[in-house]
Amino acid sequence: MHNKYGWHFLQKRTKNKCNKMKSVKSLLIIICALLFCDVTYGQKKAEFKYEEAQPFCEGLASVRLNDKWGFIDKTGKEVIPLKYDIVGEFKEGLALVWLRSNNKWGLIDKTGREVIPIKYDRIDRFNEGLASVELNGKWGFIDKAGKEIIPLKYDNAGDFSEGLAKIELNDKYGFIDKTGKVVISLKYENVGDFKEGFAYYMINYIYGFIDKTGKEIIPLKYDYVNEFYEGLAEVSIDEKIGKIDKTGKEVIPLKYDYIGEFDEGFAIVELNGKWGIFDKTGKEIISLKYDNIGFFSEGLAYIELNGKWGFIDKADKVLIPLKYDYAGDFIEGLAYVTLNDKYGFIDKTDKVVIPIKYDDVGYFNEGLADVTLNEKKGFIDKTGKEIISLKYDYIGQFSEGLAYVRIDDKWGFIDKTGKEIPLRYDNVKEFSEGLAPVRLNGKWGFIDKTGKRLQF
Repeated sequence: MHNKYGWHFLQKRTKNKCNKMKSVKSLLIIICALLFCDVTYGQKKAEFKYEEAQPFCEGLASVRLNDKWGFIDKTGKEVIPLKYDIVGEFKEGLALVWLRSNNKWGLIDKTGREVIPIKYDRIDRFNEGLASVELNGKWGFIDKAGKEIIPLKYDNAGDFSEGLAKIELNDKYGFIDKTGKVVISLKYENVGDFKEGFAYYMINYIYGFIDKTGKEIIPLKYDYVNEFYEGLAEVSIDEKIGKIDKTGKEVIPLKYDYIGEFDEGFAIVELNGKWGIFDKTGKEIISLKYDNIGFFSEGLAYIELNGKWGFIDKADKVLIPLKYDYAGDFIEGLAYVTLNDKYGFIDKTDKVVIPIKYDDVGYFNEGLADVTLNEKKGFIDKTGKEIISLKYDYIGQFSEGLAYVRIDDKWGFIDKTGKEIPLRYDNVKEFSEGLAPVRLNGKWGFIDKTGKRLQF
């Protein structure tokens, strides 16, 4: 005889068991979706769809689909149609665009409006409110509204600098102001941009300097010159280099083989294979006796002599003996050094703070430095503690608190604690404005700093 109570009890147990199994299965599906599908449960999956994507700049990112470029905003909306063959990033509200159909360039704003018609053969960057443009071999200037302020009649034109721009016509150079008036006549074979009130000029391959009135302040006598920087200009005669001031006085005599730019009042110089450092008065701070030398960084400069490296102070006193195989600058209180093809870090007392055991290292940045050991990369802090374990095949620089990393052929991101946005992507680019372009299965999209996909 059937026991109806027993049957109902069995039915109930079986049903409860099935419901529990269904619940577990549903939970597993949700977890899988969250971990591997980048979706929020109950929402439509955000698909990667673009052939190429670039980081966000000024709130918009350029994307390519069917070989055409346009722009999306941070909601994923295509705010500028994908119809261009080449685009640049937005700068000061404008972006360069190019069409293959007419082989011309123009500029659009963030609404997609063509502020500068797509009709020019070339458009240079805006400088002091104007940009030089070329059409049919002739150059002029436009403003940001697209108005041709200076007619396209020159053979070449440079950027405006200190209110003047160099122009070329019939193989002669001169300068115009922003009204298009020629303020320095076209009579030179070459000229440079105005810097600190002076520009170099050339006649018969000899150089001198003029001021903004066109007056020849420093006469033609140099074989080569560079622009003025911090009151001095590099000049050369018979392949020997020196520095002059704005009166033409040789602050550093023309006898050296190399002179670097001044940095914090000091310049590196080289003569007959020996290196030293001068100040801006021409005084020899560090005598020319070293085989290599670096700029002062945090009060010390690295030096090399007879194949060994150490550090000196600004009094030319050797503070860290020449005993290393190589050395880098002091950054954030530490400098990397090498011995027997291994890298480590020392402090300014020559104490080895981080053991000399790595195959490669980078400079410290915000308290962390990337290191390589046995072809694996990670990050250490200033105590040598491995904050991010050495397990990656590639590590990029941190951008907005995250760095992209790769293991085998999969890419992802880590923060400065080592927490990962899972390495599941075929390719990635750096974070910009809170989002990063990523590629999966041949298509590009964007993720935020939690790894969530941008909805399209």
